[in-house]
Amino acid sequence: MTNREIYHRTLTFSLRRAAADILCILAIAVLGIGGFILMDRLNDKGLVGLAVGVLIGIIAVAFVLRYISYTFKAGQIAMMTRAVTEDELPDDVVAEGKAVVKKRFATVALFYAATRLVKGIFNEIGRGLTNLGDKIGGDTGRNIGSVINFAVSVVVGFLCDCCLGWIFYRKDENAAKATCEGAVIFFKHGKALVKNLGRIFGMGLLSLLLIGGAFFGIFVLIFSNFGQAFTALSAELVEAAAEMEREATELISNPQNVMLICAGIAALILWSILHGVFVRPFVLVGVLRNFMAAGMEDVPGEASFALLDGKFSKFKKLHAEAV
Repeated sequence: MTNREIYHRTLTFSLRRAAADILCILAIAVLGIGGFILMDRLNDKGLVGLAVGVLIGIIAVAFVLRYISYTFKAGQIAMMTRAVTEDELPDDVVAEGKAVVKKRFATVALFYAATRLVKGIFNEIGRGLTNLGDKIGGDTGRNIGSVINFAVSVVVGFLCDCCLGWIFYRKDENAAKATCEGAVIFFKHGKALVKNLGRIFGMGLLSLLLIGGAFFGIFVLIFSNFGQAFTALSAELVEAAAEMEREATELISNPQNVMLICAGIAALILWSILHGVFVRPFVLVGVLRNFMAAGMEDVPGEASFALLDGKFSKFKKLHAEAV
């Protein structure tokens, strides 16, 4: 199966997650706006009502998205893994994906425990790389460190997904050992996997400019029809700054600037959703194929584990659990 075929066959997982994300964002927005209007009318504390409404929405949504993410994200990775390793997919990929995930991770807690372990290992690796900037010193060193840290955080997301794919592939091994193998694959075949970096960052930047830029323009046009609302929000922000004994900047005292900021935030949120739905899965298929091919050619063993035990404490701890 080609990458494009795999992408199209497994896109249904992303679409279902996106529908849930959009509904949850709408719920948060409704609660936030409702809180702002209610508190503004009751005691002229609209900003407090906005914050409370948004906070309630985020807490409620977190529980919903936790299960949805477990079901659809893991199912998508499981089916992508099957496609790149077995060159076939079942007719009902959603049902099969759910079944595979439930068999490998019997509960939501087990899935997130494995995810945290994977992230912990690769983030520890990332911190080692960002120390390069600190060694240079000064503002230049800090800037280099920040850039490296951002790049590593993006790559870590893909590596975590690849490592989860490896856990699904190594279904006869316990998850701890399979996770250790996934980390070793990255180290042993790093040069082969680095060629994916251009694809990861190039497509990410392109989608930000095209999708994010388009929605920013759309939201500016929409929000420009609600001048009174942004005037009220600007006044609330100025009042809040005064209560904290701080001078209100032009950024918050000008309703036009507040409108542009809100449009930018809304565009960024929608870009994040759409990028995750349509762009990232396509990139992931290619990265996952290279990762799985490297691992299948040379499955890591105990000798390989020993090489990382002395470098990363989280890896050593997980290795001990895998034995």
